[in-house]
Amino acid sequence: MNRAGRVATIIIGFLLLILVVAAVVVTVTVRRPFPQTDGTITLDGLESQVNVYRDEYGVPHIYADGEHDLYFAQGYVHAQDRFWQMEFWRHVGQGRLAEILGQDVVETDTFIRTIGWNRLAQQHLEYYEAETPELMANLEAYSAGVNAYLEEQGQAMSLNQTILGLAREPWEIEPWEPLDTISWGVVMAWDLGGNWDGELTRAAMNRELGEATAAMLLPPYPYGERPVIAATDRLENLDELRELEEEMESSGAEGAVDWARVNTAIAGAVPQVGLTRGSGVVGSNSWVVAGEHTVTGAPILANDPHLGIQMPSIWYEVALHGPALNVTGFSFAGVPGVIIGHNENIAWGFTNVGPDVQDLYIEKINPSNDLEYEFRGEWREMEVIEEVIHVNGGEDVTLEVRQTHHGPIINDVVDGQSDPLAFRWTIQDQNRIFESIMLLNRAHDYDAFRDALRYFDAPAQNLIYADVEGNIAYQMPGRIPIRGSGQGLQPVPGWTGDYEWEDTVPFEALPAVLNPEEGYIVTANNAVVDEEYPFFISHYWAAGDRAQRIEEMLQAVLDEGGEVSKDDAARMQMDAKSLLAENYVSLLSGLSSDDSRVQAAIERLRGWDLQLHRDSVTAALFEIFFMHLAQATLGDELGPVAEDYLGNSGGPQRVFFHSVAQQENAHWWNNVNTEAQETRDEIVMQALRDTVVWFEENAGGDMETWSWGRLHTATFVSDPLGQSGITLVERLVNRGPYPMDGGVSVVNANSWSWDNIAAVTGHPSMRMIVDLSDWDESRTIHSTGQSGHPFHRHYDDLIPLWQDGEYHPQWFNREAVESAAVDHLLLEPPER
Repeated sequence: MNRAGRVATIIIGFLLLILVVAAVVVTVTVRRPFPQTDGTITLDGLESQVNVYRDEYGVPHIYADGEHDLYFAQGYVHAQDRFWQMEFWRHVGQGRLAEILGQDVVETDTFIRTIGWNRLAQQHLEYYEAETPELMANLEAYSAGVNAYLEEQGQAMSLNQTILGLAREPWEIEPWEPLDTISWGVVMAWDLGGNWDGELTRAAMNRELGEATAAMLLPPYPYGERPVIAATDRLENLDELRELEEEMESSGAEGAVDWARVNTAIAGAVPQVGLTRGSGVVGSNSWVVAGEHTVTGAPILANDPHLGIQMPSIWYEVALHGPALNVTGFSFAGVPGVIIGHNENIAWGFTNVGPDVQDLYIEKINPSNDLEYEFRGEWREMEVIEEVIHVNGGEDVTLEVRQTHHGPIINDVVDGQSDPLAFRWTIQDQNRIFESIMLLNRAHDYDAFRDALRYFDAPAQNLIYADVEGNIAYQMPGRIPIRGSGQGLQPVPGWTGDYEWEDTVPFEALPAVLNPEEGYIVTANNAVVDEEYPFFISHYWAAGDRAQRIEEMLQAVLDEGGEVSKDDAARMQMDAKSLLAENYVSLLSGLSSDDSRVQAAIERLRGWDLQLHRDSVTAALFEIFFMHLAQATLGDELGPVAEDYLGNSGGPQRVFFHSVAQQENAHWWNNVNTEAQETRDEIVMQALRDTVVWFEENAGGDMETWSWGRLHTATFVSDPLGQSGITLVERLVNRGPYPMDGGVSVVNANSWSWDNIAAVTGHPSMRMIVDLSDWDESRTIHSTGQSGHPFHRHYDDLIPLWQDGEYHPQWFNREAVESAAVDHLLLEPPER
């Protein structure tokens, strides 16, 4: 070999060595945070041995001799698999994101600190410390378990943390405290409750369109056409309700407001993190069927909460087995106990109520002193709270939050020329949700279940229930305000005193149903109560399409003399029939086009089964057609509020579009920007033409390739690196895109918004089917995997199952758990 050849060989060898070393470094860096799940670990703080069995999907079953060790081990296991998620979430809950991410998120912290999530968490902690020593002991034990992991792991906790440490200044990983857990309760309450942003939308519509037009575009729930969960005449607590009704006084409507003066400039940026991640859709399905209608002779309970898509999943599956507690199901990393699941006696599931528990008050500021506001003819002094935001790599930002007796002023500017808005929220008074969860995990019958929910202040949820005695039930808990006047639909005058909150609805008066005649209960964010119910819960619910479809499918099985099975429940959870499409496809009868492409679209739509399946061209045609139709119908009338109103919402907007489809001569069909008088048929044909053009521009000329799954995809994005804009980093931590079935207001609710066609923003975050005849026959799945560590085998192993509507077993009895275990970790206290 000549000299040049030898040099080339040396260079190639050197480069290969560099590549090998780099590969080893990357592999070590990636794998270093992976948890030990087999063998023995000694941990300070344990009182006795704890066994942790994990199945092939990474679901841990924790066996301990006492509650301290049980919650200690849960904290340790949560941290093993999900500490980065916990670390990020606690910074979210306390408005401390800038400590990690720097200047880019100061506006988000500004909003959180203005609303006061951090202050509310501290307030709730002080209540627990004073009133619930047993709960505090459990929170402390859980925190000790997390901290045992932190002490053991050092700085090798997450690949996410390692990458961020290269781009930002290191931040201190603080010991976990009960406050960090309680902060997540505030985030839960925020994401799943209230309507403050809806009030702002309505205020903008009032200003631009007038109150009468805004009311037409935001119609109430269609009670005569869609199901009600707990109709007044079948409430379990009807007698108590009647007694309370006699003591009530009626509330009036909101008074006149000069909407041109109302300041809607919000301080900071609304956080796009948490349960919904700004998806715009917070939904869920649940139903429970009595044993008389099931193949097993025992109740079957199904639940699939629809939450914002993220990586890892919002949920972490876990089972806790101890002398006084035997529960399995879905938890939040950072929170002890099980949120949704079952114990040996009862099972329960959640969907969101969406109550109106937040109000905006228009405050009159003293022109001579901008720290005073008017109330009932007198000037009151505002409280000024100083919040300091620490910024990674930058200077601290000091924020002055002004607060009236209604709550914090949420506006960016208090200028004396406009009227600012104060924010009122039920959890400003109290929130005892963790007390409720601990009691719920132990509840052994219906009475204990209801007693636990007395403390479920926020977020208000629809809870379905089943027990081993064969009972099925429904209960809505939550703190629901009783207003002196109005219904909180839009900002109200704060200076008059007419709109103050006088009380909250007593628990005894909240809707409850036990063993209804139908033999089943369905909740899908539809109206909880009818118009006869004497207390106001909400004016707006989901449109009721999902509830209607679930009831149709259940009733179809029962009408044929059949019995509902777990397979039926699984099929129903994946159903994607669009009731909106059912309304609009019927409008195509008799229509035709000289354009062969448009005619082909019409013919496909006429023969469609109305299912939004990923391989369906017709599903894609309809979804894009409806987007264009909605814009052609209302875009001309709405002007500057079109973007906020239109989209792909499942609430009052969908109720409006259901209704207008049946109104051939509605004035909305006419385009006010033309001299012609357009008809419904003309607008429909225009939308069809626009749809074909859109597909040709965005998906090519071959209609056979225009499948729904090509457009409608799910990408699981990790916070915050998954949105870094750095392709290599995003590929490390994100997963997807995956073609998806489903859509807005269908049972398989993989929702999307029109400003990002048609990427999934909200999804069935988990699916659960509980069999009360044999707990080990229950099935579950959530959307990603148990691990939060990129490239761990459980980081994304559940995605294909979830995507295709498949499940894994939810083991419960110890014999089944040990038989299915692939890992066995023994946690031991130090030798004494």
